[in-house]
Amino acid sequence: MARDSSATKARLLDAAFSEFATHGIAGARIDRIAESAQANKRLIYVYYGNKEQLFDAVLQRALETGSESVPFDVDDLPGYAGAVFDHLVERPSLMRLVLWKQLERPGSTDTEAASYQGKIAAVRQAQEAGRIDAGMDAADVLTLVVALSQAWFGAMGGPAAGGTAAVGTAPGSPAPGNTAVGGAGSDWAPAQLARHRAAVVETVRRITAPRRDGS
Repeated sequence: MARDSSATKARLLDAAFSEFATHGIAGARIDRIAESAQANKRLIYVYYGNKEQLFDAVLQRALETGSESVPFDVDDLPGYAGAVFDHLVERPSLMRLVLWKQLERPGSTDTEAASYQGKIAAVRQAQEAGRIDAGMDAADVLTLVVALSQAWFGAMGGPAAGGTAAVGTAPGSPAPGNTAVGGAGSDWAPAQLARHRAAVVETVRRITAPRRDGS
């Protein structure tokens, strides 16, 4: 019975992830989630309480998966930014989910706030040790690193925006019909993907590398 319950919860969370990423909280429908998960709608209320709590459970699981897949590495912030970029390439729906959260449920949970503060403290310690440039506040450094790693996924033509709006419009962009890479919704050709990733990594390197003149 416990195994069946775990399997049902997993199906519900998977179905809810897709539903919330596509429609947001207000537009999501419990009936569609239950149908997609091949589960009784009543079980959603039994396991999660209501639609908002189900969204919280979906987001929490997605963030935990991301933390496990991309551990924070204060001694290699460029590499960390590149790894976050790669994670989002494979999961463009995750960025859509995060954007819906920012629109409909702004603010952070206690768990999210504690995690962010821990990362800020790690950056500050690295600055004090001379491993990261100390010209900016640690909170600014971390915010910029995270924002840069995610920037392309909410931009016009990025996966979270549908992936097609800006295809072919920028210098070097792939022409329509080129082979796409990455997760569903991404129309980036390999060369374009590599260019965006390299830009993210290099920009993070430039803002975090200690200055050789010590200034």
